Amino acid sequence: MDIANCLALIERLCVREFPAEHGRTDVGTGGPGYLIAALAAGGDRHEDNGADRETARAQYEADRDALSERLAERWGPADVFSLFSVFVRSAEGEDAAQPWGALAAHVPDLHLWREESGRWVALGVSRWDGEPPFQLLAVVTETDPP
Repeated sequence: MDIANCLALIERLCVREFPAEHGRTDVGTGGPGYLIAALAAGGDRHEDNGADRETARAQYEADRDALSERLAERWGPADVFSLFSVFVRSAEGEDAAQPWGALAAHVPDLHLWREESGRWVALGVSRWDGEPPFQLLAVVTETDPP
């Protein structure tokens, strides 16, 4: 993972217009009020067997933490925000605002900041039931966390 490239992408997301419709973007996915970009994704590392999966998961989390340290220099320490309650409520049929509802299905927690313009910036590791491929995601949204 190239931290400088990741920071530059996050900066671009912070000033970019949000898509009018839900769907794919040039950096990942987006919709009204949010953008999600994969900063690193499975296939970047070997994740075929159990030991490699655990190593890969740990590496994605270490990459998230390293990037979080750099963002903390700009916006202060991150809040660690669990999406577990959003996941449970969604499973019980409650609609969660996007992007939080979609993220809750595969990202257990996020490092979260409120940047100067009022947008939320989050970093998380997508796990999809703990199975590869993992992804390090950057999320920028104007929607308050639930």
